[in-house]
Amino acid sequence: MTNRWMDGCPFCRIVRGETSTRLLYQDDLVTAFPDIHPIAPHHYLIVPNVHLESVNEVAPEHEAALGRMFIVARHLAETYHVAQSGYRLIVNTGPHAGQSVFHLHMHFIAGRHMPFRA
Repeated sequence: MTNRWMDGCPFCRIVRGETSTRLLYQDDLVTAFPDIHPIAPHHYLIVPNVHLESVNEVAPEHEAALGRMFIVARHLAETYHVAQSGYRLIVNTGPHAGQSVFHLHMHFIAGRHMPFRA
């Protein structure tokens, strides 16, 4: 069973409204907010409201939240007028992949040309 929130997790604190972080979107499943170290004009994070350390903890019960993350990404793209020019969605899993906060999150990155990198 997934913990609703994890004490000490910065993203759980944001979801619970315990910080001054500006929310771009929030509903019962997911929350979106600006990245504190943006690498593009539009660099946002989309997180499930339940604490999942990474993709490795995803179970069938999380399907609705994970699907909603993509719907919110599309909403952000339309809101910030980058749907046509393009945007990148990234989910890092584990330290070797670059995950630095261990609460599953999707990076939404847009607003500049990004060369392809695998």
